[in-house]
Amino acid sequence: MKTFTMPGTDILAPNVVLGLMRIDEKSDDEVRALVRTALDSGITFVDHADVYGSELHGCERRFAEAMRLTSAERESLVIQTKCGIVRQGPYFDFSYEHIMESVNGSLRALGTDYIDILLLHRPDALVEPDEVARAFDELSVSGKVRAFGVSNHTPGQIELLRRSVQQPLVANQLQLSVTHASLVAQGVAANMASLDQSISRDVGTLDYCRLNDITVQAWSPFQAGFFTGPFLGSPEYVELNQVIDRLAKQYDVSPISIATAWITRHPANMQVVLGTTTPDRVAAAAQGSDLPLTRAEWYEMFRAAGHVVP
Repeated sequence: MKTFTMPGTDILAPNVVLGLMRIDEKSDDEVRALVRTALDSGITFVDHADVYGSELHGCERRFAEAMRLTSAERESLVIQTKCGIVRQGPYFDFSYEHIMESVNGSLRALGTDYIDILLLHRPDALVEPDEVARAFDELSVSGKVRAFGVSNHTPGQIELLRRSVQQPLVANQLQLSVTHASLVAQGVAANMASLDQSISRDVGTLDYCRLNDITVQAWSPFQAGFFTGPFLGSPEYVELNQVIDRLAKQYDVSPISIATAWITRHPANMQVVLGTTTPDRVAAAAQGSDLPLTRAEWYEMFRAAGHVVP
């Protein structure tokens, strides 16, 4: 498992993250088996959000109840959570009061004194950066949160926050897979007026993150689109799956490993956020993070997914 120190922090992070948004109904044994498989595979980083679960903080609480971490076990983990979505609205809330209430709720649910990384979960159109900065300052000084970041934010939205926020924004969690790859694909086809792929939908977010030492965390790494189902094994992606299956056989790994490797091969040093609750898939994804796909193999998958290489 590849690891790196997240820029702007002393947090040692693996290139694969265990997302725990679907454990609400899992038994203690199922949760422990999932997490222990991740740990055995070198994945020491777990991702939560206050809205994951059937009730607020549901998955955070389920994780804590099942794992009952000792102090040493807690210190060996990187726990990340997110706030800002008001599901009952539905709307977003980056106010000082909401951020503080959410973080305190997450701390209670997780049974921990501190959160390693707090992300703002999707942009709030009504954000007041000074309120975010006030919350971040208090959380940082109190030791409740070690580092901060965002999710699904554009460069402009991050710059607006950075005008007030003093702490580095160390991560941006964005949807990315080989089929849902406008973050990458637009730059490849830049200045090609006749191609839809050349239209900028992400306003240079990937390059901006690289330039500003912000780690990209790729969520839904196996989804074809925005919750449209997986591309692995899909009849809509026959050519892509043929390439993936051939590479899986060549490297003696599973297709999930190859799909993971496509993301971790990128020099931006991205993290892959897994949403699976199947331990075997967690292990396979971890194995994929170590695969050194060649440029030719990476671009072959890119083209087979339907992207143009001019």
